Amino acid sequence: MLECGMMERDRQALRRNSAILCRQLVVDELLIQFLQAGDILTESMAESIMAEQTSQKRSWRLLLLLPKRGPRAFSSFCSALQETDQKHLYDLSTDSSLPLPTQEEIAAKRARTHESMEFSLDADSPINTPVLPCTPDFYLSRCQQSYRLRSSPRGFGLVISNVTFDPCAAPDLDPRKGGEVDDEVLRKVFTELDYIVAVHRDLTAQGMRTCIENFSRRPEHRTVDSCVVCLLSHGVEGAVYGTDGKLLQLDWVFEAFDNAHCPLLQNKPKMFFIQACRGEEMDCGVEQIDGPKRTCSPSCEQRDAGREGQGDADSRQRGDTGRPRIKLPQRSDMICGFASLKGTAAMRNTKRGSWFIQELNSALRLHARDTHLADILVQVNSRIKEREGYAPGTAHHRCKEMSEFTSSLCKDLYFFPKHQPQY
Repeated sequence: MLECGMMERDRQALRRNSAILCRQLVVDELLIQFLQAGDILTESMAESIMAEQTSQKRSWRLLLLLPKRGPRAFSSFCSALQETDQKHLYDLSTDSSLPLPTQEEIAAKRARTHESMEFSLDADSPINTPVLPCTPDFYLSRCQQSYRLRSSPRGFGLVISNVTFDPCAAPDLDPRKGGEVDDEVLRKVFTELDYIVAVHRDLTAQGMRTCIENFSRRPEHRTVDSCVVCLLSHGVEGAVYGTDGKLLQLDWVFEAFDNAHCPLLQNKPKMFFIQACRGEEMDCGVEQIDGPKRTCSPSCEQRDAGREGQGDADSRQRGDTGRPRIKLPQRSDMICGFASLKGTAAMRNTKRGSWFIQELNSALRLHARDTHLADILVQVNSRIKEREGYAPGTAHHRCKEMSEFTSSLCKDLYFFPKHQPQY
């Protein structure tokens, strides 16, 4: 139980700056997690805040709750601002002697370089909250209807990250500043999810092809339950660039892991994440009409069986004397997350890395313990939808991005992090 409410001085500081806080405060899972860890918010309070549809409504609900959450609520809130890299709001809330800043002063504190192409409150390093563990009870409640993911390691991961391109062979492909952040983020999060991850940087198209072929043919795939492949580069629809300016077709990549070419991974989930543009069109977004204004088959069916007796003839030709083997589709059990939609560009911050990898990293760290991957990617889509570029005076200002994913998964895919069932 909280002994009493917030101190009047702290209550006044929140009230005095409430308008600015409502507009600029980023209330996300990380900030809420800090407040829960300090026993400032209960789980039901956290859920009610995050259920709000807009950032301003989440901020307003939090600001209404804080004064009622005891004398430590203000200091915990200020610490959470620092931990989530919202220092300009921390400074504003803690310095009661200063007059309210003007909009121009606020904008100056929030300014970023043009090339960052980021919304105003981005921090300088990726979220690094430890991956939360799955509970034994949760594993037991989900393991029967989901993919088997209990090997240790869960599987092998491959990250190919092209950051620097040959200026002679590919003069039109600029360095992907921040790309090195992405590959390290992916290495860390999938290592915590119990994958053995290999990172290869700056490969030509043929180098990428060779690397993927070698990876897909690893005999160790027989003993693990899944695999992950991440490709980070410049790209066009259906292909990514090597450092030599030549293209590697994504359909070839998927084919390398299909049921014919990678039999050791048959019936096992294969995850792909593609951080690359799929065209040059910039998504400038559209105004939401009613939105707030912003200041800133399970069995073989008869009809599929062909002519009567044909199956028996095929069996005799194969020399089979027993029942025919179960057939698989050429390609199945795959899920692929794309940073952007067909024809559009993907956004990247030079300090924090790309928008898509940032949100994927955050969602995996916070939700892999109890959410299957398709739903995690829906959450990523939702977060990407909210983001805007911040680069005043350029074509990138208030630009948008929309991620998507495709799936041929046949079961739920849970990572069951840090849980080792008893065999």
